[in-house]
Amino acid sequence: MSAKKIPMRMCCGCSEMKPKKELIRIVKTPESEIKLDFTGKMNGRGAYVCHSKECLQKVKKSRRLEKVFACSVSEEIYEVMINELSD
Repeated sequence: MSAKKIPMRMCCGCSEMKPKKELIRIVKTPESEIKLDFTGKMNGRGAYVCHSKECLQKVKKSRRLEKVFACSVSEEIYEVMINELSD
């Protein structure tokens, strides 16, 4: 019996390929809200980031989420995500 394939995803901050379970999904919902998805099952377009604040800061600095989701992301959304990540 062969080993089960582990799904890999790329972190938007550090651009490293890691197992999906080690990353946090950021979702743009059909209502155009941007949220952190700790379950990985919310509907919408997803991007992944490591559990570190450094990677989220890189995403913020490079405006990677705006490129991935093709919409503007306000500073308040980044602050909420950083606060949720630190909890």
